[in-house]
Amino acid sequence: MKGNSSVETGPLSKLDTQTQGVKTLLGEPKKAVIKLAIPMIIAMSAHTIYNLADALWVSGFGAKWFSAVDVPDVGTGALAAVGFVLPFFMMIMSISIGIGIGGGSAISRRIGAKDKEGADNVAIHSIIITLLIAIVFSILLYIFADRIFPSIGADQTANMAISYGRVIFAGGIIIFFTNVAYAILRGEGDAKRAMYAMMFGAGLNIVIDPIFIYKFGLGVTGAAYATVLSMGITSIILIYWLFFRKNTYVSFKFHDFKFNKDILKDIFRVGLPASVQQLSMSFTMLVIIVIINIAGGGEDGVAIYNTGWRVAMVAILPLLGLATAVTSVTGAAYGARSYEKLNTTYMYAIKFGFVIEIFIGIVIFVLAPLIAAVFTTSPDAVRIQSDLEMFLKITCLFYPGAAFGIASSAMFQGTGKGTYALITTLLRTIVLSIVLALISTYYFNAGIIGIWWALVIANLAGSIVSFTWGKIYIHKLQASQNSAEG
Repeated sequence: MKGNSSVETGPLSKLDTQTQGVKTLLGEPKKAVIKLAIPMIIAMSAHTIYNLADALWVSGFGAKWFSAVDVPDVGTGALAAVGFVLPFFMMIMSISIGIGIGGGSAISRRIGAKDKEGADNVAIHSIIITLLIAIVFSILLYIFADRIFPSIGADQTANMAISYGRVIFAGGIIIFFTNVAYAILRGEGDAKRAMYAMMFGAGLNIVIDPIFIYKFGLGVTGAAYATVLSMGITSIILIYWLFFRKNTYVSFKFHDFKFNKDILKDIFRVGLPASVQQLSMSFTMLVIIVIINIAGGGEDGVAIYNTGWRVAMVAILPLLGLATAVTSVTGAAYGARSYEKLNTTYMYAIKFGFVIEIFIGIVIFVLAPLIAAVFTTSPDAVRIQSDLEMFLKITCLFYPGAAFGIASSAMFQGTGKGTYALITTLLRTIVLSIVLALISTYYFNAGIIGIWWALVIANLAGSIVSFTWGKIYIHKLQASQNSAEG
């Protein structure tokens, strides 16, 4: 059998009636990357715009339109409160995204191997695992919220953080489900529907955010209610598509479901490292917040970090969109043992992302004063404007290099090597980011500016290691294939 031939390991039913998404997934790799990445970039743009809008509303930006309403819980303190909750929100996102990546990767590989029944079983397992973990995780965070935030430095903003956090934690099961549902759609190449759902949820959130914050007078807690409500409505749409309309490639038959240990291993082989990978970012955010306080940044420093990092997430969202495409396309190529297609996908995504991020980095550097001014309109937020501008100008330097690291992690996840992606991420987050931030604080006494530079250096160094490992890994795959054919 030729190395780039499809491996038929399962039933061939429905192969003659493939969805358009599956046809894209199995088609020309460069076109597949673009077709799958663009909808996700658009969707992530909408979601990230919501994140920015959320920060704007919380900062007090909307007070002038609701001047008759007394809303005390907005401004710099509210931004800091959201900043304290953000790492835990990221934990919820991390675990759910990790399960989704594991399930989506397994689905794509089975599609590449023409195993329809296997893809169905993976999708069912992903949903059930998600619901079980979500219930436990959400309950624990909700119960211990009043102990968590004071312990990580929340002082004057502790009550706001607890109130905001508990609403988010209560809606954890919704957040878990939506992320895994998105991943299932992407795994079968249906990026457009994932885009529609994400855009709808983000748009609804942007609209109802100021209503809950200002009109209802709930302040920062209102932002949490708006987030959970909008995601809840989005989840209803996803439930309809997956379980009732039944026009997806994968099918859900829960009545005769039984856990399959081989499928669980396959999901967790990628999903567990991916979750830990994402959790390491949340853990790093927590530690960086602590280091900011040690460096004398205080709650203003946390507000700068929280707000500035949201802008950074906007900047790299094209890379995140490309990553979802790389995971799906490389997964299908790996399942079909088409390693040349795998390499083409990988390198094309890196080159495309690198060029885009150079442009975005330049734009953000030039517009940094304006961006900082927009986020500091309230009287008590003006004092952080210049420091926020500096954060934006420093951190934009790692954007182009991030293309190499993010695409490498996505390729490892797509081919089932989640541990490889985890190791490179831990190097960047736990080792480099935290160690360099501590060195800048304790050894160089560089203050919060030194922490920002530490984050840039850590991200660039981690990306170099990831890319080098990625190329070595693909070269070994190609060499083993050539040896088998020769």
